[in-house]
Amino acid sequence: MPAYEICYLRNDGTFAAALAANCQNDKQAKILAHAMKLESAKRIEVWSGERLVYARPQTAERPRAA
Repeated sequence: MPAYEICYLRNDGTFAAALAANCQNDKQAKILAHAMKLESAKRIEVWSGERLVYARPQTAERPRAA
């Protein structure tokens, strides 16, 4: 199973939370990201290694936060 990192960010771009998950595919990782969403998070990013799999709200791709 591929490993994913799900990041939740506040309006100012700071991390609200992050979690690692083993999911069967990108779709499962996206579903999990929404299911676990924090109310304080305004943005969701799902990463597989260095590849941005999914981001909401949709914006231009940006470099991964350290």
